[in-house]
Amino acid sequence: MHIKLHWQILIALVLAVIAGHLSGMEGALFGVVLYPVYAFIGTLFLNALKMIIVPLIMSSIIIGVSSVGGSHGLGRLGGKTLLYYLTTSFLAIVTGLLFVNLLNPGIINGQPAGAVMGLSLQAADQVAGQLQGKSVADLSGVFLSMVPPNIVAAAADGQMLGLIFFSLLFGYFMTRIDKDNGNVLQRFWQGIADVMMGITGFVMKFAPLGVFGLVAKTVAGIGPDQLDELAISLGTFTLTVLLALAVHVLVTLPLLLALVARVKPTLHYKAMMPALLTAFSTASSSATLPLTMECVQDNARVSSRTSSFVLPLGATVNMDGTALYECVAAIFIAQAYGIELSFTTQFIVVLVALLTSIGVAGIPAASLVAITIILSTIGLPVEAIGLILAVDRILDMFRTSVNVFSDSCGAVIIAKSEGEQGILKG
Repeated sequence: MHIKLHWQILIALVLAVIAGHLSGMEGALFGVVLYPVYAFIGTLFLNALKMIIVPLIMSSIIIGVSSVGGSHGLGRLGGKTLLYYLTTSFLAIVTGLLFVNLLNPGIINGQPAGAVMGLSLQAADQVAGQLQGKSVADLSGVFLSMVPPNIVAAAADGQMLGLIFFSLLFGYFMTRIDKDNGNVLQRFWQGIADVMMGITGFVMKFAPLGVFGLVAKTVAGIGPDQLDELAISLGTFTLTVLLALAVHVLVTLPLLLALVARVKPTLHYKAMMPALLTAFSTASSSATLPLTMECVQDNARVSSRTSSFVLPLGATVNMDGTALYECVAAIFIAQAYGIELSFTTQFIVVLVALLTSIGVAGIPAASLVAITIILSTIGLPVEAIGLILAVDRILDMFRTSVNVFSDSCGAVIIAKSEGEQGILKG
């Protein structure tokens, strides 16, 4: 009996929660032994996914751009993609802003949460020190990273924004050179893309095992004291983020699918389930990209021409869940310190969250770096990140799933606008 991949992953998630909880219990006999095993399995799977990211993204974008043809086709498809990404990210941020002002997670029992929670300044300083060298000095760094001085170094360092910009240029100018030479390059990159999709299929056979290791490690690492603190001190903040994410993924995006693309959202949820579960477990939209492309092409029936252009771009520049989280986190920290932000300041938060979400790497916890930019911009202490560190990993899983789902919705909507037929027809 063959069990479909998304059911295998779901079963692995349930078993991982049980195993991780038992291993992490105080006095557990095998916890010390099993935790490194979970970490090894999860890291091995994540490394396998990351291994294929650079060649997959470059080949996919180059083939996608070159297949569009002349500058008119590229401009049309690129314009639609950019408009969709900006629109959904803005809607996500506004949703987060509404919920954080409505629920006031930074206020507990009528006073700032920082006092109630007993913020550990030592822990906050430690987090700030870890992020000191990784944060971008200003927003110009986000745009400067689009043009890396060394494309090989950018690939080695995982600077996806620079790689995507280079791939866009390469794919475009590949169509402007001599036709014979262009055809040679087209076959070369198409061959690489085909090989990478084959490797992707092989790696994904081990997805349930990798998901089990990643989730079991996360659950085992949360001790009883941290769980109590999570429930009492950060419960409202967690609820605020989850409710805002839920509204975006269950209301905003489905409405766009139904009204703009005129497809049934339920069919798209079903088509994307393997990718969403993988995104949740890995907390990495970049690592999930191979499976996202597979689900969009095979299940949602979007052409490779559209998906190869839209999805790799989305994995780096379209971060709805991340942008929403950054906004909520910044306002929450301000509330926790008893600082009331004006409408103008909150608008600045929205703008900065929109811009910084573009440059956030699609890897776990990358948004912490972006949050430091927002805090510095509005004058809040960077060490306040210590307030949200306890729940960041859990929320990272949810917001990554939202990021991936938004990318896939964009592929469907843009494909429909391009006149593609048979999308989500079963």
